[in-house]
Amino acid sequence: MAVSYKKLWKLLIDKNMKKKDLQESANLTQHAMRKLSKDEAVTTDTLAKICRSLDCSVDEIMEVLPENQG
Repeated sequence: MAVSYKKLWKLLIDKNMKKKDLQESANLTQHAMRKLSKDEAVTTDTLAKICRSLDCSVDEIMEVLPENQG
C-alpha cells in the first residue's frame, strides 16, 4: 500500500516547524523520521504521536495512494 506524507510536511511548514522539532515534540525515533521522509509505512502508534503533537487528525498528515502511484 502506497502512502504519502506530503500533507505532514506542508502542515509543518504552516506551523513554522522543522522535522527535528516534530521528532522532539512527538518523541519519534530517527528510524521513524527516516521512514516518514521516504513515504514508507509507519506504525499507528507513530501516527498517533504525531497527531497528538500537532493537534490534528490522521487525514491531515497522510493519504493512502492507489497502488500504481506508489
